This record gives sequence, structure tokens and C-alpha cells, in this order.
Amino acid sequence: MEQQGIRSNGIQGFGLGLRRQHYETILAERPAIDWFEILTENYLVPGGKPLHYLDRIRALYPMVMHGVSLSIGSSDPLDRAYLAEVKTLIERIQPAWLSDHLCWTGVGGVNLHDLLPLPYTEEALRHVVARVRQVQDFLGRQILLENVSSYLTYNASVMSEWEFLAAVATEADCLILLDINNIHVSAFNHGFDPLAYLDGIPADRVRQFHLAGHLNLGTHIVDTH
Repeated sequence: MEQQGIRSNGIQGFGLGLRRQHYETILAERPAIDWFEILTENYLVPGGKPLHYLDRIRALYPMVMHGVSLSIGSSDPLDRAYLAEVKTLIERIQPAWLSDHLCWTGVGGVNLHDLLPLPYTEEALRHVVARVRQVQDFLGRQILLENVSSYLTYNASVMSEWEFLAAVATEADCLILLDINNIHVSAFNHGFDPLAYLDGIPADRVRQFHLAGHLNLGTHIVDTH
């Protein structure tokens, strides 16, 4: 997964997702990568090899954090224990920024292990904005929210996905991780204009792009990253 970063906190250029199979090669060859993105949940541990390698690579490269467990759109309470672990990791590696997804991943204490879209309603907007503010207050910094690929929509929605994302970013004073592949996937699946999506996003809120891939099944496109 390759990302392009926009000037923020002293880093820019192209980053790469840090994966376990790359550790030794990175340390031995020190490739010309501007920065690495780590999957936050892989390093929420008290010790061991993951943190050992993370510290060594962090000494050589800037890093950003990307999570999958915030579930900012869920009706369940925010997971304060999880946020405390995230904050500890932030203090350890001092990332240029951290991100998660504009989605929900479970309800009623059940994790559905997927990044599910929200209904784009005023009620959902108020709910997400309030939760983003709480997260940012707890962590002491802005977060980035990423648009997800989706395969369903809600009849209750009263605005487009991009209008909802832009409103969340503006009202919660957070930033955006714009996934170009996810826009393409959702545009194909739901029949909207991807250029209208791009035009509707406030450029001053975007701090990172994700570039990845998908599988075209003919009737639908499925995200593969």
C-alpha cells in the first residue's frame, strides 16, 4: 500500500505500509522511502519483536499510524482502554499523524471485523462529530479519517458520502486520509461520479492519500487491501 503525504508536521512525499516481512530488508538496505505507515493494532503490545523492530526502524524513518479499531461511527461507547494504548504508542514513536476510518466495526460489544459505512444523516453527523472531538481531546491531537469502500447504502441517507466526510472534518476540526481506490470502488458500486466526490472534499483538510487495488467482479468491485 503506497501513500502520498501532503506537507504536515515536517514530512511529505511517498510512504509505504510497514509489514513484518520487510523489517530485515529495511534495516539492511535502508531503501529510499520518505516515511512508513504502521498498522496501529500490530504494535499495541507491551514488548517483543514487533516493538523491537519498530523502534529500530523509527530511528531511521518518520512514521504515521493507521488504525482499524476506532469504530468512530458505532453507537457503542468509545473504547477508552484502546485509546489509552494508542496514546502510549503515540508517545513512543511520535508519529507525524494518526488515522482511522469513517465507519463502524461493531455494535453491542460484537466486532464484525469489517469497516462498515454509515447512514449519511444529520443524526449520524452529530454523533460522529461529538465522538471525534472526544478522541482528539483524549489523544491531544487531530486525527485523520479515511473514506471506506462500500457495498451497500442506506435509504435514510440525506447527503452524499463526500458531503458527510467534508462536514465531519469541518465540524469536528479533524483531517482527512483520502483513499483514491475506495472512491473508485464505491463510485462503481453505487453509480456516483468519482470526480464529484473529489470536487466535494475540502483540499485543506486532506493530509494523506492511499493508493491500493481492487478486484473487478463485473457487477461489483471489491477492495483488496
